[in-house]
Formats: sequence, structure tokens, C-alpha cells
Amino acid sequence: MNLMSLLLRSSWKTLALAAFIGLLSGVSTAGLIVTINTQVNHSSLTATLIWSFIGLCFLRLLTNIISKYLLINLAEKAILELRLILSEKILAAPLYHLERLGKHRILATLTDDVVAISKTVYVIPTLCIDIAIVVSCLFYLFWLSPTVFILVVISLFLGIFSYQQVAHKATLFFTLARQQEDRLFNHFRSITEGTKELKLHYQRRQTFLKKELQETAQLYRRKNVVGMTIFAAAASWGNILFFVVVGLVIFAFPNLKAIPTNVLSGYTLTILYLLSPLDYIMSAIPTFSKATVALENIDSLKLSLSNHLHESNLIIWDEADNLCKRLELLGVTHTYHQDYEDTPFTLGPIDLTFSDGEIVFIVGGNGSGKSTLVKLITGLYVPESGKIYLNGKLVTEKNQEWFRQYFSVVFSDFYL
Repeated sequence: MNLMSLLLRSSWKTLALAAFIGLLSGVSTAGLIVTINTQVNHSSLTATLIWSFIGLCFLRLLTNIISKYLLINLAEKAILELRLILSEKILAAPLYHLERLGKHRILATLTDDVVAISKTVYVIPTLCIDIAIVVSCLFYLFWLSPTVFILVVISLFLGIFSYQQVAHKATLFFTLARQQEDRLFNHFRSITEGTKELKLHYQRRQTFLKKELQETAQLYRRKNVVGMTIFAAAASWGNILFFVVVGLVIFAFPNLKAIPTNVLSGYTLTILYLLSPLDYIMSAIPTFSKATVALENIDSLKLSLSNHLHESNLIIWDEADNLCKRLELLGVTHTYHQDYEDTPFTLGPIDLTFSDGEIVFIVGGNGSGKSTLVKLITGLYVPESGKIYLNGKLVTEKNQEWFRQYFSVVFSDFYL
């Protein structure tokens, strides 16, 4: 997914309308430059020029406001849909898969990744207007002098090509920084959930702060600084290229070929005006690069979630008898697959029967599988083998949601 597809999915009609109105805003801006350049090269002031200037100012204001309004609404709608879809997919994913992803990665995606995209969304309205202005001004430059226009286009493509070469490297640093941010969120989780343990052990606390947290935070800062510095250097190079073009138009070209005064003033005025929108466009590229990394991260999370059964599609059976009279586990097993372990931990096979009115205690040492067994009993985990019967009815993946409604649990890390 990219930002354009995200906006198109929200409403391609609104995007098309906003783009058209933004183009009108760019055309009106180019028209204002034409009007100003015409007056600069003519001593007499005519009513046509005055009314043209007033009309174009009004058109520029109106189209600018409407285009930004449409794009802001469209962008906010896209962010809203992204948040809802992502939250729904997380809640619909199996618990064991969410545990393998880790709370820190999910939290980083829901917060930092969505925030990175939101920041880009606020840039889009002004960016679209500026792109329309650049395109319109380029048409005006071509109309003034195709020969000089070729020089401008060559310089523009040279700037774009050199910018892309370094932009790719900068994006790689942003990707590395985002990976460190996952680790940083994991450390933050350690701070909030392990405060008591860290307070009781001075040496462990110092090791955590100085070695783990500080090193990760420094790496995250370093990668971001390098990425932003590369973009800043590339943007400065792009700005200098346009001043070089202005210098060539004013000092070099008149010696090679006779250029009318109105063409020289028109090119100088237009190129100097273009510096502002071009600078905004280039300064927005780092924000877009971070958003691209965030979208790739979200995509990888959603792809991994989609590989599993969506629990939102499970069937909820509506039955009058909602009492649990008999629960049977026959040969039930569950295996933990850890990436860093050669031999996975397997619980079971387990045969258990619970009857109405019984009080059962599940006891065992650390790592014996007590919590895993409880999650199997309550339907939070799906057995890899074996069968579970509730009141004589076989529990399958399809009626797992129905099965869970029979349980009320207070977890050690409960949430109210």
C-alpha cells in the first residue's frame, strides 16, 4: 500500500475533484505571474490588467481553500479508516499470533506508524497546490521561450535525479530507525511492566538504562539524524541548481542569443517564485519517506495477520441453554514455536473432564504449561491436536467464538 492508494480507496472522486481544483489554483498563480510580468514590461497601466489581477487573486484564493478543504477531509477519512481497519484486524487475529508479534510491535504500529502517516496527510493539501503551481509555471516558461525552457527542464531533471539517488539511501536509514523503534517500545514496556523488579535490583536497573535503553535510543537518534541530513543536503543542492539556472538566463544566454527583455524578466520572476513551492516539495519528501516506511510496516503486520483465521468471521450460536454442564478435553496438545529455540515446547496430550459444580485447581512449576492449559480450556488457544467437547458438542474453529462465551476469567495482567 502507498499513500495514493490509501487516498484512492477512501474516495477517488473526491481526490480527482481536489486535483482538478488544485490545478486551477496553479493556473491562476501562473496567470498572476504573467500579469505582473506584463505590467513590468509596459509603462501604461490598463483596466484589463487591473481586473485580470483582481480576478486571478480571487480565483487563487477560492480554489486554494476549496482544494485544501477537500484534501483535508479526504486525508482524515483515510486515516480514520486505517485506524479502524488495523484495530479490527488485530482484534480478529488469534491470540497466539499476537503474542508472537509482541505488544511492543503492535503498540508501535498503532501509535508511531499511524502518527507518521497522519503528519504526511497534513502536508498533502499544500503539496498538491504547490505541484499544480510548478506545472503551470513550467507551461508559462515554455510559452515564453522553448529554448530557455529546455535549459530549465534539464536542470530540473538533473536535480530530481540527484535527489532520488540520495533519497533512497536516506529512506534506508529511516527503515533502520523504525526497526530500532520497535526495540525502544519494548524497553518502554519493560519500564512500565517491570518497575517493581527494576527498583529492587540496582545493578539490573543500571544495566537496563545504560546498556539496553540508552544504546537503542542512541541508535534510533543516529539513524534519523543521518537520514534527515542526507535529505537536507539534497534539498540545498536542488535550490542552488535553480539559482544557477537564473544566473545562466541573465548572464550567459544573452551573450549567446538575443533574448527579449520580457522573456528575461518573465523567467527570472517565475524561477524565483518557484523556489518557495519547490522548497516545500523537497522538504516534504522526508515526511513521505517516513510514511512509506510506516505503511510498509503496517502492511507487513496486516499480511501476517491475514495469514491466520479471522476470528471476526467465527460463528456465534444463539442457544437458550448457556450453562456449562460438562467440558471434556481429549488428547489436547499445543506447541510453542519460538524463533530463537531449536526445540519447541509442547503441552500435552491432555485428557481432562470438568463437571458442573466442581472446583478444580491447576498447579505446577514455572513453565509447566498452566497458563497455556487455561487458554486452551477457555478457547483463547486452538488445540493443534485432540478434541474439546462442551455439553457433548464438538468445539471447532468455526464455533470457537460461541465456546468462549461460557467463560469468565480474571487474568494476572487483567484489564478493566
